[in-house]
Amino acid sequence: MPIQVTRLSDPAVRDFVSAVNAHDRAAFQAVLAPDATMSDDGSDRDVAEWTDREIFSSHGHMDIDKETAGGRSLLVSYRNDTWGEMRTKWDFVVEHGKVTRFETGQA
Repeated sequence: MPIQVTRLSDPAVRDFVSAVNAHDRAAFQAVLAPDATMSDDGSDRDVAEWTDREIFSSHGHMDIDKETAGGRSLLVSYRNDTWGEMRTKWDFVVEHGKVTRFETGQA
């Protein structure tokens, strides 16, 4: 059974997941540090381009299966209109309440 987003331990990660699932670009941008970085399957990507393609334009959604590392590491059933559903891992670096880096990839 998925973990409810409201029960995620880290507030910034909770806001990140909430913004993704609500398809709320403004809320998503608000949780990211201005110079946030990310990687997908070990390759650094442009945050704005990647999130537009993989989350917002393709209706991405995260169902949280497990959290570790104080809520900064998630095992997720992720789905979007492009790839369907897949099991993914998401790791977050949070500083001063903002996500400064996130890394995702197939789990």
